[in-house]
Amino acid sequence: MNNHPRHHGPPPRRPNIGITPDWSQPEDQAFPRYELKVPYSDAVLRAGGLPFVLPYSDDPTCVEAYLDRVSGVLITGGAFDIPPEAYGETAREGLGALKEGRTAFEAALMKGALKRNMPVLGVCGGMQLLNVVLGGTLFQDIGREVPGAREHEQKHDRTQPQHPVEVKNGTLLAEAVGYGQLMVNSTHHQAVRAAGQNVNVCAVAPDGVVEAIESTAHVFAVGVQWHPEYMATTIPVHVGLYKSFVQKAREHRR
Repeated sequence: MNNHPRHHGPPPRRPNIGITPDWSQPEDQAFPRYELKVPYSDAVLRAGGLPFVLPYSDDPTCVEAYLDRVSGVLITGGAFDIPPEAYGETAREGLGALKEGRTAFEAALMKGALKRNMPVLGVCGGMQLLNVVLGGTLFQDIGREVPGAREHEQKHDRTQPQHPVEVKNGTLLAEAVGYGQLMVNSTHHQAVRAAGQNVNVCAVAPDGVVEAIESTAHVFAVGVQWHPEYMATTIPVHVGLYKSFVQKAREHRR
């Protein structure tokens, strides 16, 4: 007797997910290179999506062509900051390195996706960009600007958590990973100061630092300050965020 469950019909369609890479110029190399940490694409695959890396372009028609071909956009993190001029400020002590070309491309891509109400997931720096694109501001350096803040740049293995966050009930994030306390990793020195327009803060660290946001004006525009993809095997509940994102992308189109 065959006790295996029978699956009827084809497997769920894998929606195309556009992922933004990082950029670097090694001193010993003639050409710059795009870089993408494997856990991002692994998380998209594991969640049922089909990942595509999107090289930068300052051509608006290219950005629109990308958006014609994907059903969701993943804005990744990296060791750089958003130019403070993007949120009406000037540089202060503690501001890190900038990557203006990357930020300009990601902002154009994100704005285009939001205009189409296409699902957007922002991770770490991607969350900060989501807040800025939606009209919010940032602390340029947590250690200098947030009194009593804990350490948010962990030194140990990033597959292991650094601190808890409190996920608010009734949010998209809570639907994905559950509400209440969630242990997260932490690799950032900036954070949301003022939330953008129609931006709901949906998770906070014990020291008050904003750890996750979502737009109430879009079907799925969520940002998390931690890296859920790094903890896919150590704390598997984090994969739920990628599953929710991919499912919304599946429903969006294509």
